[in-house]
Amino acid sequence: MDLSIIIVNYNVADELKQCLTSVQKAVAGMNAELFVVDNASEDESCRMIEEQFSWVRLIKNSENLGFAKANNQALRIVSGRYVLILNPDTIIEEQLCRKMVAFMDEHQDCGGLGAKMLDAEGNFLPESKRGFPTVWTAFCKLSGLGRLFPRSDFFNHYYLGALSHNQTNEIEILAGACMMLRKSAIDSVGLFDERYFLYGEDIDFSHRIVQAGYKNYYFPEVSLVHLKGRSTRKSDSRCVKAFYDAMSLFADTYLKNRRVSLVMVKTGVAVLKYVALVKYFVRKSFSKKK
Repeated sequence: MDLSIIIVNYNVADELKQCLTSVQKAVAGMNAELFVVDNASEDESCRMIEEQFSWVRLIKNSENLGFAKANNQALRIVSGRYVLILNPDTIIEEQLCRKMVAFMDEHQDCGGLGAKMLDAEGNFLPESKRGFPTVWTAFCKLSGLGRLFPRSDFFNHYYLGALSHNQTNEIEILAGACMMLRKSAIDSVGLFDERYFLYGEDIDFSHRIVQAGYKNYYFPEVSLVHLKGRSTRKSDSRCVKAFYDAMSLFADTYLKNRRVSLVMVKTGVAVLKYVALVKYFVRKSFSKKK
């Protein structure tokens, strides 16, 4: 089998239906399989799949296991030479699967491949191509320096600002919203790190692919619409906490031998987490008053 597609879903039935419709067109005539792992959605997601997309292999969880664990459930049983990890709030173009598979067939050093992502208005999403978040890179992103110098690799390496978003390039970090992986690379580096619940697992996995001797590429000849954050906006402060906890975990994993840098990063993350949670509860309080 050429391609296995995995979508982890949580309470976004409407967006998932759009995604599955686009995937159905994209894999027509291909030797492909599609898994949807549902993390105990309380909406009509599962019923919609069973009634309208009966060809999909549906895995129902009784609780929300998070992104990494849910993907791993399907990764353990896929049959494809390549695996496409896809968000449920995406709409892919019709040639995306074929062109990405062809690219990876032609580039045997490619362990992971990302596409050009656009928002609902057609604007380019910078997270389509990212660099490894070193201490300096993370500081520039969180401090806003990257936004001040968007085309600088020195100040905006997080989004690889010096690289054109219209040219194929080798990159360091893939976006979990749409990442095609070589199955043999997965077998080499292992599954997603299940310590990550919602964020950070794509950064960790991308880095492990590079450490294993493969390359990650950004491939803008295909695109998709990413309706960013639809599922997380329907959640609560746990999403805010999960984001900063993932940053802290990543620092623990990759800065454990650099004590000073680790302390600096974890202190910064703790402060940002506190500020973000305060902002969240303030906004929630004001919205209730309205």
